[in-house]
Parts: sequence; structure tokens; C-alpha cells
Amino acid sequence: MTDDLDLDELAADLADFAPKDKKGGRSAREERIIAGFEEIQRFAEAHGRAPAHGESNDIFERLYAVRLDRLRGLEECHSLLAPLDKEGLLAAAVTPPTEPVESIDDDELLAELEGMGGASDITELRHVRTAADKRAAEEIANRTPCEDFDNFKPLFVRVRKDLDAGIRQTRRFQTMAEIKEGEFFIVGGQIAYVAGVGKEFVTEYDRRDSRLRVIYDNGTESDVLLRSLQRALHRDEAGRRITDPTAGPLFSVESEDGDLASGTIYVLRSKSNNPAIAQHRDVLHKIGVTGGDVTKRIANAKRDPTFLLADVEIAATYKLSNINRTKLENLIHRIFDAARLDIETKDRFGNPVIPREWFLVPLFVVDEAVDRIKNGTITGYVYDPKVAKLVSCRPT
Repeated sequence: MTDDLDLDELAADLADFAPKDKKGGRSAREERIIAGFEEIQRFAEAHGRAPAHGESNDIFERLYAVRLDRLRGLEECHSLLAPLDKEGLLAAAVTPPTEPVESIDDDELLAELEGMGGASDITELRHVRTAADKRAAEEIANRTPCEDFDNFKPLFVRVRKDLDAGIRQTRRFQTMAEIKEGEFFIVGGQIAYVAGVGKEFVTEYDRRDSRLRVIYDNGTESDVLLRSLQRALHRDEAGRRITDPTAGPLFSVESEDGDLASGTIYVLRSKSNNPAIAQHRDVLHKIGVTGGDVTKRIANAKRDPTFLLADVEIAATYKLSNINRTKLENLIHRIFDAARLDIETKDRFGNPVIPREWFLVPLFVVDEAVDRIKNGTITGYVYDPKVAKLVSCRPT
């Protein structure tokens, strides 16, 4: 019964529902600071040293180092944590970071320290946005629609064709390798084109950097820093550099499948009386590559639909050494793709055949293309039928 309940007992029962006093009279803000500092202390105990800056260090250690520097510099934190600092972490001098660290105000720092308070060990971060996450998010956020993407779209189409044909290849990006204007990369699952490299400058950490204009194959662009792109390519397991279609893979010093001691680029002219062919006889050429004798190659031309079922004459030949025949032929056809003849013939069984090696291109342009292939300057050039010459396919 209530009448039998002693007042002291009632007070004790009610005390169970009363709000608890704050530990040591500390505010929630102070508790968060202490919890975050205790995480840094656990790191120091586990590793026998304070966390340090450095791009080679684990991201968690670098984050601890940033926070420790901030705690050392805040008088409020210093006076609060000094009695708990058994390792003397607060007394050590602040170590300048070896890489840029975005500015963090007190509220952001405390929010990050609060997130660490519930972590079960030094590698578990809860509700914490790491510096790497922030940089990645910033780069994505900085991507904007590319207003002149129509100028770049043909480049991406051509690169994909070159990759499929083996004219270009992908290579693992080497640590902090050089990045130049006009190069293609694969990063974040997208093909990226470096359309421009800004003026070089020196950062506050005495490192050289540049601002890039990078176009992505999804129609967006960004003005990412060169070093940021280097880091993104290095950290991306699927990050790749796309090689240029230069003479390198065509003229090889090492034997590969399809390599020959010598080969010949041949240019043929049709003797067909077909009006559609005869009217373009002076500029209509079949361009190919063979490892054998060209004369033997054309011996049965009039019975071969790929030769338009007519005899041909040799307009020009170019001897080359140590070539990869398939890659070279694919490269030539890519250069003159815009001038490819669209015609259909029938084989001896009446089946339709569409020859793919005939192009409406003057012989002097073929001469120039071969010269550029030999000296390695063909990269970025295609044939423009409107002006009847090789033009750079890189946007200006």
C-alpha cells in the first residue's frame, strides 16, 4: 500500500527516472573532443608513434594526423585534453602535411571526432567523410555538361574503333606518370580525353601542378588538377592509359603474331568499265597491306568481288620492314574511313559482297599518309574528303 511506503524509498525510486548528471560536468561538445582524442591515442599505442602525414600512409592515419594537428592548435582542446595526454601527443610540434589538406573549421572537425567516438577500432570510421571521399565527391560535383561535346564525340568513336581493331591498346597507369594534352585514359569506367593543359604553377607545398580540361565520353567535362587525375588513375584498379596509334606498335623490334620481316602497302586502280567506277577512276583506290608479291595478289582480280570483278593496275607500292600487317592495315583504313566507297557487287554464286578497301582519295594524299606513318606523325590525322587532304582530328 502507498501509505506504508517510506518517503526515502519513494525518493530513491524516483531517482531512477531522473536525468543523469553529465560525466565530470562536461558538455556534449567536450565529450566528443575527448572521444576523438582517445581514438588517436589508441593509434599511438598500437603503432608506438603519433599518426603522421604522407601520401604513402594509410588514409586513416593521415586523417588522424590532420585531427591531431587541429587539436594541438585549439586552446580549448589543449586545456581539456592535457590531463589525459599520457603519451605527450599534444606537446609535439605540428608536422606540416606533405600533401594538400582541405581547410576544416572547428564544427567540421568536431563532427568528424564525434563520428570516431563510436568506432570499435582504429580502422572503423562511422559517419566520417574522409579527405579522399571529399576530393572524389568534389571532382564529380565539378563535372559539368560539355557544351561543345559534338566536337569531341567523333574522337571517342574513333578511339573505340581503334581499340577494337588493335590499333590502340590500354596500359596500366604507372604511379604519377606524365599526362599530356591530347591523351586518352580510362578512369572510373569512362574514357577521358585531356583536351587542354593549363599553365603550370607551384602549390603552397612546393609541388608543380596544372589545371586540366578533361572531356568524358558521357558528355561531361571537368577542370580537375593534373595531380588529382594522376591519383585517380593510380588508385583505380581499372585505370588505364590508352596508347596512341603511332608507329610504335606497327614497326616492332620484337616478333609478334602477324609481324613480317618486310611488307608492302599497295595502292590499286580499277580497270572496270562500270560507269559508277570509271567516272572516279583517277581517285578511286584500293589500299591494302600484304606480305607477299603484289603482282600475284592481283592475278585473279577479275574473278574476285573484292577487286570489283575487274582487272586492276598498281598505282603505287611502299616497302616497309618489321610491320604488324593487321594493325597497319586497320590504321590506314581508319584514316581514310570517311572516303570509303559504298558499293555492292555479287560473287560467282550471286551473293552480295561489299568491298571494304576501296577509297575515293587522291594518290598524293596516300603518299603523305605513308610518310606520316613512317615518321610517327600520323597520330590524330584523318582524311577530309571536303578539302581532299589529311587534317588534324584534335579540337583546336
